[in-house]
Amino acid sequence: MARLTCSLFFFLIITAPSFSQTKLEQFLQPSDTLNTSRRTAVYISEGAIGGLTLIGLHQLWYADYQQSNFHTINDNSEWLQIDKMGHVFSSYQLGRLGANALAWSGASKSEQLPYGATLGFTFLSAVEVLDGFSKEWGFSWGDMLANASGAGFYIGQEVLWHEQRIALKYSFHQTKYAEAQPDKALGDGFLEELLKDYNGQTYWLSFNMHAFIKNDHIPKWLNVAVGYGADGMMFGNSGVIDNNITGKNRARQFYLSLDVDLSRIETKSPLLRTVFDVLNVIKVPFPTVEFAGKNGVKLHGVYF
Repeated sequence: MARLTCSLFFFLIITAPSFSQTKLEQFLQPSDTLNTSRRTAVYISEGAIGGLTLIGLHQLWYADYQQSNFHTINDNSEWLQIDKMGHVFSSYQLGRLGANALAWSGASKSEQLPYGATLGFTFLSAVEVLDGFSKEWGFSWGDMLANASGAGFYIGQEVLWHEQRIALKYSFHQTKYAEAQPDKALGDGFLEELLKDYNGQTYWLSFNMHAFIKNDHIPKWLNVAVGYGADGMMFGNSGVIDNNITGKNRARQFYLSLDVDLSRIETKSPLLRTVFDVLNVIKVPFPTVEFAGKNGVKLHGVYF
């Protein structure tokens, strides 16, 4: 999905007439002072998109499963917590989007943080409530804690440093497990596996070196990233069954790599700034060191 979106975005940029690009540049330029029309548009758009998305999820996803009375579940031990990292990441990135949208309207930091940076927590909490009424799933306090952690991670950095020195990023590679899964629970094809195959997902804490070490010899865009992933998982909590199918035990994986903070690449173009901001959710592929427990240390020439 990310590849398709990026390709389409670049295609539109290249093929759009220069006049349209100029208008688009003006539109994307953040306001120096509060623009009430923009701010109103941000709130209405977020409310409308969020509401329609929840309605769509209810009709297209939850409607296929039996409903129940509201109930909770404890799924904290499942998937070696990769699913929880997904909640943290999604809440952080949606919160970043909400705060940036209000910054574009000229809203102050005091408005961006409580009403923008909490966008991810608010939306994902609503999804969690829908889970609570589905017999197939349930309301998870572990998911709620992860949602709060993602929003808190963004807000905490803004309060402490007035910038995002540590970015939460995502990378993905296809694995053999999705095809081996009997009911295709890990996805069927790249786009579904991107969201469902926890074996191929890696979540990164990407530290900006220049922000921590004020040295002119360090490029402002250079990051060092620490990643977390897992392998050998066919089911949420069934290690023995996993092993029967995969021939290997499920295991946690840790990574060390370089990265690029695209938001710190200098440009005067609001359009390029927006492109960089969108793409900055993805960890840039670099040579990577993997620490895989009993399997020792592995070197990857390029890791996705």
